[in-house]
Amino acid sequence: MATEIERKFLVSGTGWQTLVKHSTAIRQAYLSQIGATTIRIRIVDDAEAFLTIKSPQLGPARSEFEYSIPLDDARALITLRTGIAIEKRRHIVQMGDFRWEIDVFEGAHAGLVIAEIELRDAAAAFERPQWLGEEVTGDPRYYNAYLAAHGAGDNAP
Repeated sequence: MATEIERKFLVSGTGWQTLVKHSTAIRQAYLSQIGATTIRIRIVDDAEAFLTIKSPQLGPARSEFEYSIPLDDARALITLRTGIAIEKRRHIVQMGDFRWEIDVFEGAHAGLVIAEIELRDAAAAFERPQWLGEEVTGDPRYYNAYLAAHGAGDNAP
């Protein structure tokens, strides 16, 4: 079992854009959501695919199980989704020992930009870049499963 410890922030500036080392296109959808437990299909750069199961805890630490699956299977499974497919471009920014993932949403959630940082433990200290806005860790409205269930204008952030 893997534990994911991450904190989420809205992005309030563009200073991160010149720091991007790598970007990927992500399309993902949810097959099931029972409470906060989710089963997700993710296609990355239309070249590889993953099945992910996340535990129900909201906040910085959650159990996460992720498995590589055949791309054709992922394409078929994504059609069985509940809610809308999430489309975003993920940009990787390395700052010191920390890697930031900045998701720029497209489609129904165009304009939403969220930065995530994975930590070794929930109390780990890190430098806060100037382009970070409000912290939204633990706010269910900013979890991808919520965004998939709520289209634009449907109480989505």
